[in-house]
Amino acid sequence: MTEKEYEYGKGVPMVIAPSMATIESLVEDIRYRGQLIARNQKLESGVGATGVIGFIIGFLLVILTVFIPVKLLGGI
Repeated sequence: MTEKEYEYGKGVPMVIAPSMATIESLVEDIRYRGQLIARNQKLESGVGATGVIGFIIGFLLVILTVFIPVKLLGGI
Protein backbone atom coordinates (compact mmCIF):
# COMPACT_ATOMS: atom_id res chain seq x y z
CA MET A 1 0.00 0.00 0.00
CA THR A 2 1.37 3.35 -0.96
CA GLU A 3 1.11 6.40 1.21
CA LYS A 4 -0.43 9.56 -0.16
CA GLU A 5 2.01 12.33 -0.59
CA TYR A 6 0.94 15.58 0.95
CA GLU A 7 2.44 18.77 -0.33
CA TYR A 8 2.93 21.37 2.32
CA GLY A 9 3.53 25.06 1.84
CA LYS A 10 1.50 25.40 -1.35
CA GLY A 11 -0.80 28.10 0.03
CA VAL A 12 -4.34 28.23 1.32
CA PRO A 13 -7.01 26.55 -0.80
CA MET A 14 -9.51 28.99 -2.28
CA VAL A 15 -13.23 28.61 -1.68
CA ILE A 16 -15.30 29.00 -4.80
CA ALA A 17 -18.35 31.23 -4.40
CA PRO A 18 -21.61 29.42 -5.20
CA SER A 19 -23.50 30.37 -8.33
CA MET A 20 -26.47 32.22 -6.86
CA ALA A 21 -28.20 32.51 -10.23
CA THR A 22 -28.52 28.72 -10.42
CA ILE A 23 -29.80 28.48 -6.87
CA GLU A 24 -32.31 31.28 -7.42
CA SER A 25 -33.64 29.67 -10.59
CA LEU A 26 -34.10 26.38 -8.72
CA VAL A 27 -35.95 28.17 -5.92
CA GLU A 28 -38.24 29.90 -8.43
CA ASP A 29 -38.92 26.59 -10.16
CA ILE A 30 -39.80 24.93 -6.86
CA ARG A 31 -42.04 27.87 -5.89
CA TYR A 32 -43.83 27.74 -9.27
CA ARG A 33 -44.44 24.00 -8.98
CA GLY A 34 -45.72 24.42 -5.44
CA GLN A 35 -48.19 27.05 -6.62
CA LEU A 36 -49.40 24.75 -9.40
CA ILE A 37 -49.94 21.90 -6.95
CA ALA A 38 -51.81 24.19 -4.53
CA ARG A 39 -54.04 25.56 -7.30
CA ASN A 40 -54.84 22.07 -8.54
CA GLN A 41 -55.64 20.88 -5.01
CA LYS A 42 -57.99 23.83 -4.45
CA LEU A 43 -59.76 23.16 -7.75
CA GLU A 44 -60.22 19.47 -6.96
CA SER A 45 -61.53 20.30 -3.48
CA GLY A 46 -64.04 22.77 -4.91
CA VAL A 47 -65.27 20.35 -7.56
CA GLY A 48 -65.53 17.54 -5.03
CA ALA A 49 -67.48 19.67 -2.57
CA THR A 50 -70.02 20.92 -5.12
CA GLY A 51 -70.20 17.90 -7.42
CA VAL A 52 -73.35 16.39 -5.87
CA ILE A 53 -75.19 19.73 -5.81
CA GLY A 54 -74.26 20.35 -9.46
CA PHE A 55 -75.50 16.91 -10.46
CA ILE A 56 -78.84 17.47 -8.70
CA ILE A 57 -79.30 20.91 -10.29
CA GLY A 58 -78.44 19.50 -13.73
CA PHE A 59 -80.86 16.63 -13.30
CA LEU A 60 -83.67 19.00 -12.33
CA LEU A 61 -82.95 21.23 -15.33
CA VAL A 62 -83.18 18.21 -17.65
CA ILE A 63 -86.51 17.25 -16.11
CA LEU A 64 -87.81 20.80 -16.57
CA THR A 65 -86.60 21.27 -20.14
CA VAL A 66 -87.25 17.81 -21.57
CA PHE A 67 -89.83 15.78 -19.72
CA ILE A 68 -92.35 18.48 -18.72
CA PRO A 69 -92.80 19.86 -22.29
CA VAL A 70 -93.15 16.31 -23.64
CA LYS A 71 -95.72 15.52 -20.94
CA LEU A 72 -97.69 18.72 -21.68
CA LEU A 73 -97.75 17.96 -25.43
CA GLY A 74 -99.10 14.49 -24.72
CA GLY A 75 -96.07 12.58 -25.92
CA ILE A 76 -95.84 10.34 -22.85
